[in-house]
This record gives sequence, C-alpha cells and structure tokens, in this order.
Amino acid sequence: MYITLKEATRRAEELNYTVGAFNAHNLEMLPDMIRAAKEQGAPIIIQTSIDTAKYVGHENFVAVCKAMATSEMVDVVLHLDHARDFNDIKEAIDKGFTSVMYDGSHLPFKENIMKTRAVVDYAHRHNVSVEGELGTIGGTEEGIHVDEDQRIYTDPQDAVEFVKATGVDALAIAIGTNHGQYKSKTQVNIPLLKEINAAVDVPLVIHGGTGVNEEDIHELIDNGIRKFNVGTELLVTWTRIAKETFNETKVNKSLRHNIIPCNEAVKEIVKHKIGIFMNKEGRLNTVR
Repeated sequence: MYITLKEATRRAEELNYTVGAFNAHNLEMLPDMIRAAKEQGAPIIIQTSIDTAKYVGHENFVAVCKAMATSEMVDVVLHLDHARDFNDIKEAIDKGFTSVMYDGSHLPFKENIMKTRAVVDYAHRHNVSVEGELGTIGGTEEGIHVDEDQRIYTDPQDAVEFVKATGVDALAIAIGTNHGQYKSKTQVNIPLLKEINAAVDVPLVIHGGTGVNEEDIHELIDNGIRKFNVGTELLVTWTRIAKETFNETKVNKSLRHNIIPCNEAVKEIVKHKIGIFMNKEGRLNTVR
C-alpha cells in the first residue's frame, strides 16, 4: 500500500522496529529499493531532496511508488526530506507525496514552532504526515552545512514543548549523528536519546544514519527510533560502481548494462539495513 509516515511508524511502534528511510538520488535506483523491502517483508520510506524531486519530477516519483506499492504488495511512504520553504512542501503535498519534513532547526525555537505548525496544518488537511526537527545535525546534505561547533543537541524539555505546540507526527533529533559521514562512525548519545524518548510520545528519527555503528542500532530502536535515514552510503556505492562500469564499457553498449550493477548494489545495502532495522532479536514494545 501507498501509506503515510504516521501509518508506517505506528506499526513500527507496535512491534518495536524502525522503518528504513532511503534517499533516492535518481529514478533508476528506486525500483530495486522497493523490491529490497518486498524481499525483506518490510515497509520502506523512499525519500528525496527538493532538487532530486524537481529533477526527476514529483509526479514521476509518486507514480512509481504508487504502482510498485500495489504490484509488489509492499508498504511504501514517499517523503520529502529537509524542506525549508513552504512552497516546496506544498508542491510535494499537492502532487501526491505522503510525508514531508519541515526543517526549522536553524531557526529560533519559537519561529521553528510557528513555521512547523503552519506546515502541519496544511499537510494534515491533505492526510500527509509531517516530520519536524529540533537541534542541529552536523555535516553537509544537499547544500545544507552545519559545522561541528554549530551543532546543538536536542533538549528533552524543548522537545516536549515543540511536539505539543506543533502536532508533528515524528521528530528528528540531534544526538551526535552527522549528514554525509561515511568514512568513520559516530558515537551516538544514548543517555540523551533515553531522556527524549521518555519525555515525548511521538516517533523519533535519526538523520545521518550512514555514520551510525550497526551495533548501536538495536539500542536506538529500543529507545524510540522509528525512522532511520540512510542516504550517503547509497550515493557513494552507486557512484563508485558507475565509475567502474562506465570506465570499462564500450560506448555503444546499452546503458542498462552499466546501471544495473549500481542498482543491484544499492538493493543489497537496503536489504542489509532493513534486516537490522526489523529488530528481530529485540524486545516487543509492550510498555512505553
């Protein structure tokens, strides 16, 4: 089914797993990402940046996700990531995305609340979920850069006020992760995550998931992480293999022979991550 983020995370909360949110950097990799979820028997969140959505075409992303959700019998969410302009969010909603993120993390606290609330009001009228962000995540993604000394961790009490005032369906939090990190791994602040999870009653989101140690993922899930973003690992892998295949191929050989190996590599990453995200060895979430 073609579903909302709220529906996906509600099911994840019931069974104590996290839903993988994978950045589609082009349309080519999208079908294999969805097939990976089907093979794992899991839902998937396909997310795009604003620029990628405009490059591919919002309607094209919507059409493929809807069609494959039906044909492959898998739950698919289509999510616009890190939007700061209401017009970009409105366009995604109007053209059929089922989830959007308003990133007001760079704004003063009250302004973040007010602008996030406006997005929530519009999105909920169209049965679309909204992810907000509180605190700042380090690194660079799609032109948005935060220096290490500018990073601000999420304050649990601010999170309580923010969630209550905005009505967001999910909250992205800053607990030490970085966008674009793939050459090293970060130390996530588990005690802070536990405080935030105890304080708020909404699904929590990890950004910069490529840089998270896989050994830490089960503990993140057990403490409220219900959406887990992975983007850089897919991009780096796809590009690396594309450089190899295009460098070796004849110029008159069909392009698909160069691109299929890239998509297959992405599929294997998505399957691997989903296998961890399903938290099959973790406890059921019977008490909050």
